[in-house]
Amino acid sequence: MTVTVESARTYEVRTYGCQMNVHDSERLSGLLEDAGYVPAPEGETADVVVFNTCAVRENADNKLYGNLGHLRPSKVSNPGMQIAVGGCLAQKDQGEIVRRAPWVDVVFGTHNIGSLPVLLERARVQQEAQVEIKESLETFPSTLPTKRESAYAAWVSVSVGCNNTCTFCIVPALRGKEKDRRPGDILNEVRTLVDQGVLEVTLLGQNVNTYGVEFGDRLAFGKLLRACGDIDGLERVRFTSPHPAAFTDDVIAAMAETPNVMHQLHMPLQSGSDRVLKAMRRSYRAERYLGIIERVRAAMPDAAISTDIIVGFPGETEEDFQGTLDVVRESRFANAFTFQYSIRPGTPAATMDDQIPKEVVQERYERLVALQTEISWAENKRQVGRTLEVLVAEGEGRKDEATHRLSGRAPDNRLIHFTPGEELPRPGDMVSVEVTYAAPHHLVADGPAAKLRRTRAGDAWAARQAAPAAGGGGVMLGMPSIGRPAPVQETSGCSVSL
Repeated sequence: MTVTVESARTYEVRTYGCQMNVHDSERLSGLLEDAGYVPAPEGETADVVVFNTCAVRENADNKLYGNLGHLRPSKVSNPGMQIAVGGCLAQKDQGEIVRRAPWVDVVFGTHNIGSLPVLLERARVQQEAQVEIKESLETFPSTLPTKRESAYAAWVSVSVGCNNTCTFCIVPALRGKEKDRRPGDILNEVRTLVDQGVLEVTLLGQNVNTYGVEFGDRLAFGKLLRACGDIDGLERVRFTSPHPAAFTDDVIAAMAETPNVMHQLHMPLQSGSDRVLKAMRRSYRAERYLGIIERVRAAMPDAAISTDIIVGFPGETEEDFQGTLDVVRESRFANAFTFQYSIRPGTPAATMDDQIPKEVVQERYERLVALQTEISWAENKRQVGRTLEVLVAEGEGRKDEATHRLSGRAPDNRLIHFTPGEELPRPGDMVSVEVTYAAPHHLVADGPAAKLRRTRAGDAWAARQAAPAAGGGGVMLGMPSIGRPAPVQETSGCSVSL
């Protein structure tokens, strides 16, 4: 629904949490621009500020109300300003947000993000707060307008929601049961993205490999990967995050046999202790996890595997932690997102006995990080001397300007900083480089790029740069750019890491 708004009203979306939230924020931006709003200039307070919240961390509500408090003087001095709160915390707290922060204009949940423009308009006309929380999905998010920030890489959501009951995670209660898109809808979206210049897609789901459960096809995800291999112009396919309990050999075969599916796997471990996994309700054990890795590497010896690990889950003993270290040593992950457990209100784990003291969790965490850093560095050193094709990225290398390098991703998703040749590649172009140096979390290629391949994605990026008035590519049906998060110390509330 199109909403008429005053000319040049500006907006800002502030995002907290996992990739699902990043994904939703791109849709919120698309919805607002479709309704006539424009992005706020950097450094200026927007006319509409939207908080897309996360509920999985212990201090999530304190952070939100602190940020809302900082905005209150702006609201007082500019009564026409509007503040909206959405996402998981809004779904959980509902009317509590307006009670604690009565200057908030709109509260909406995870199931009705498409209602935001209408709710803003209704709040403006009626001069009172609008709270609308749906208990089930109203519209599958991928049908909504989306402001995609990348010309070359995109998310494609295959499902929303989760059917698992992990004791550390509140996500299923807030995002609902798994809802799957039809394969034809997904593939049509991928084809549309490729027509727009996208070279790489990442299939996204809370448990992406359980895709098909809603329509009764347990092999649906492997079939979807193979179908992506038939799309002309699609060069790289990735997916995140699969659940080990549902990981099947047909998916391994699809990865190995489909040329554009990358030999890269991010599969959360969470713990290497069977006792802790049982307490987490993770429905697999260390032996099964290691068996999957063994079969993946047998089919794809060059596969880069990454994971998520939680340290200090309630009741974790030193013996349990040693089990995690043992699995890490055997798995030889390319990298790991390591988290210190923190209480999330509303989860079964929050009320479990034997919460681990902070100092014990910290000490274990440091040992895990040291071990994984050693392994990551050794695995990266094996790449030195290899020639890799890099998809040139935008914003990946924070020091690129100082080092006169560019950055991008290898097929296995390793980050590579490289020295360009005389002809500069654009984001979305492909370059072949020889790796000359390895650090624990990145590679360096200091010789000039051996080969530059101009791509349609690079052309699309250049076209966006030439048309800044279009808002960096405008609003379209599609997915946001693919973020590459750094490891953090807080516990992620879902298997899709950020």
